Amino acid sequence: MERIEHRAAFGGWQDVYQHRSAVLGCEMKVAVYLPPQATTQKLPVLYWLSGLTCTEQNFITKAGAQRYAAEHGVILVAPDTSPRGDDVADAEGYDLGKGAGFYLNATEQPWAAHYRMYDYIVDELPGLIEAHLPATDARSISGHSMGGHGALLIALRNPGRYRSVSAFSPIVAPTRVPWGQKAFSAYLGEDRAGWAQWDASELVAAAAEKLPLLVDQGGGDEFLDSQLQPQWLQAACTAAGHPLQLRLQPGYDHSYYFISSFIGEHIAYHAKALYG
Repeated sequence: MERIEHRAAFGGWQDVYQHRSAVLGCEMKVAVYLPPQATTQKLPVLYWLSGLTCTEQNFITKAGAQRYAAEHGVILVAPDTSPRGDDVADAEGYDLGKGAGFYLNATEQPWAAHYRMYDYIVDELPGLIEAHLPATDARSISGHSMGGHGALLIALRNPGRYRSVSAFSPIVAPTRVPWGQKAFSAYLGEDRAGWAQWDASELVAAAAEKLPLLVDQGGGDEFLDSQLQPQWLQAACTAAGHPLQLRLQPGYDHSYYFISSFIGEHIAYHAKALYG
């Protein structure tokens, strides 16, 4: 891992690293905030997964999360949202291809060669973080929109790997909404039988661990009815007896104004689990 950005923030350091990903077959960038406590001890990690069109930069420049990570002694890791590079497949539009990895493992061409964000987030990236930085193996995960989808499905598919999970405005039922249907058709093929393993609302029914889900959703979100539809996750959790705290926040939209308003509460929630 090569450090390419290094900026002081709230007594710690906001860094960006670049590395060659064996899983994705390309160079990747990942943002890492090391709070001041990291100078003397290893700390737990909160992984943040960003949404459509984002890179590793959006969260670290817009969310205002560093002050809360410094307060609670939590490392923040925010990777890019997809593989990158001239030889990586892409598509027209913002919701497929680069910037739109959907945190799954693609099986269809031309995507399968590089679009394996699930394996990258679950295995390769934590291995690098824990080997090269003052990080323990205590992990939590969160994200926004497409990244909220990623955080929920990754936590549900990996019992015992994460201490806590939360999401802002997640795509909770990608098999039922246009964003997910477009991406899944391209990445996974038209046979919908295999789509359920990448859909949080479908995974809840057979979840081996009842890890509580914390979801914040803006009531004024322009994508609420068309793409997000949190009622699907609520119904699935009710049917399965899976703990869910779904908070509808009146007036808030889909932007980082929403995230920055509640990120302090989310980091406190994760810190309690990480240090519990």
